[in-house]
Amino acid sequence: MPEPASAPKVDGLRMEGKMTGRPEDIASALRTISFLRVAKEKSSVSAAYVESRDINKNPYSFSVVKFDKDHVEVVYTIPPSVSPTRRRMDMLRYLLNLFTLVGEYYEVDPKLLLQLLEQTVKEIDDFATNDYKQLYSTYDTLKREVDTLRRNYALLKKQVGTLNRENYDMKNENDELKLSMEKLQGMSDSALKTKLQEWVVDHSGDMNVSEFARFHRVPEARVEQLLDELVKGGFLELVQ
Repeated sequence: MPEPASAPKVDGLRMEGKMTGRPEDIASALRTISFLRVAKEKSSVSAAYVESRDINKNPYSFSVVKFDKDHVEVVYTIPPSVSPTRRRMDMLRYLLNLFTLVGEYYEVDPKLLLQLLEQTVKEIDDFATNDYKQLYSTYDTLKREVDTLRRNYALLKKQVGTLNRENYDMKNENDELKLSMEKLQGMSDSALKTKLQEWVVDHSGDMNVSEFARFHRVPEARVEQLLDELVKGGFLELVQ
């Protein structure tokens, strides 16, 4: 079920005027506008304009203009979604149209209308100026953020390129190491014994099993086994 709309605010204005014709003449002129609801009283005429209704069919956005002998009163609603200044400007434009209709029977000092219009236009100008400043400030902030994001993107793109190259180099190195390991792991006992003898000669008779196993990527147990075979076969001699 739709929620009821928020209640509109009510505002109004009053200005001096002079009824120069009969109320009947004013009422007849206003009734030429089909959407107006006109009511004639003894010495005044009221014109109601319902612009919209709520879900209960009650008037929501509307105005009532009353032409009295020596003044004009305007009462109107302001929906929450409409700026009060904008609403007042709309009502002044609407009021000018009504004055055009009843101009033969009702007079209003043009200076009063001009003052109202100037005041409203100034409010709109102030509002637009403040709104523009806020908009420009927001734009300026967003522009700085976009520039920062672009710089960060360029930096990240460069870093990704570097990481890709490093990853490629590491992959090649890993592939080479894998091939070397496969070759060493597939080395025969005879070939590995030769490597052991060369190691002992290159290291002045010193044999470090852990270092040899790590360098040639073979298990230490296998190195110790082959060393033992070399000693037993007389190819190497243990020195106490």
